[in-house]
Amino acid sequence: MKKGEYEFCRVEFAGSLGDLGTLIPLSVAMIVINGINATAVFLLIGLFYIGAGLYYKLPIPVQPLKAVAAIAIASGMDAGTIAASGYLMGIILLFIAATGIIDALAKFFTKPIVRGIQLGLGLILISKGIEFIGKKELLINGTKSSNLVWNLSLNTIVGMLGVLLVILLLTNKRLPAAIAVILFGLGVSAASGAFGAIVPSIGFEPVVLFIPDQVMLLNAFILLVIPQIPLTIGNAIIGTADTARSLFGEEKTKRTTFKSLSTSMGLANIASGALMAMPMCHGAGGLAAHYRFGARTGGSNLMIGAVFVMVAVVFGKIAISLFGLIPNSILGVLLLFAGIELAMLINDVTEKKDLFVAFLIAGIALATTNMGIAFIAGMAALYIIEIAKIEI
Repeated sequence: MKKGEYEFCRVEFAGSLGDLGTLIPLSVAMIVINGINATAVFLLIGLFYIGAGLYYKLPIPVQPLKAVAAIAIASGMDAGTIAASGYLMGIILLFIAATGIIDALAKFFTKPIVRGIQLGLGLILISKGIEFIGKKELLINGTKSSNLVWNLSLNTIVGMLGVLLVILLLTNKRLPAAIAVILFGLGVSAASGAFGAIVPSIGFEPVVLFIPDQVMLLNAFILLVIPQIPLTIGNAIIGTADTARSLFGEEKTKRTTFKSLSTSMGLANIASGALMAMPMCHGAGGLAAHYRFGARTGGSNLMIGAVFVMVAVVFGKIAISLFGLIPNSILGVLLLFAGIELAMLINDVTEKKDLFVAFLIAGIALATTNMGIAFIAGMAALYIIEIAKIEI
């Protein structure tokens, strides 16, 4: 069915699911590990998708801020500091959009810097994923201990089966691998009797207005915002605009400008901070994923957005309990493949000096989990190489 510039059909809906492989793993992990508000997370994801679909009329994606998500998950950061990063990112994005300095800033965030950060974040997620697969407890609350089979815990065996399931479904357009592996994990929990502790309830979890304190804002800026800015400018703004033009042409992408993308993300992140939800962005990879699986219009956004809003309103109240039933190893599988996808973006870096800078950033990030230090070191190395004309 077609209404104006929006298409509503099976193929368009299939395309709307194309980026869930990144969105679901990171959002679920942040809900379970960091304690962000599940109702607020899914409600804002849905509204952001709908808003982007209505304004851009294209399948513009909604994704977590990956640096924020990876660092927060790896460190077990509190929800308040994560919310503070949403406020700060929102203010920064609105500022660079309103002043028009986004074009000038883009020159500083070159491909090796952005790819190095992505590789580092990917390796951090992979490391965390392996850690979760190796846990002996089946569930995150540790109440369901696992029996040993072949000297491996039940949790680890479930994780190994989850990896195989994801590999089998990686190219399946009808059943997204992320959804399938989560359902598999919930099935294991049901078989273990864990569902008996859940009290069925329909409705949403209370959402309150949150104002961070100075300590949260300072920690968020140093630990989360500084490493996130290069990714957001390089991938979510510049990359999304360029990818949209490549896929849809100049005529259909007149609204997909640096300024508009920065503005829409700024507004979304102010809202995410206020409601203690997940900081969000657009992204070139997400747009390509939606397109690859069939999305061609903003109709895909409206459909998937409506699904997320419904989940927030109907199941938000028990979302934390439900997601707590996802085995540790299944969370690990999701983080593992999200990390691999992020790390593989290094493929388009070919020059040795660029690879050196990217690997330097990634190595420091993996060793310290401090993306701010890694970013500064990478910028310094790139500057020295360029000024001194060092051959690598």
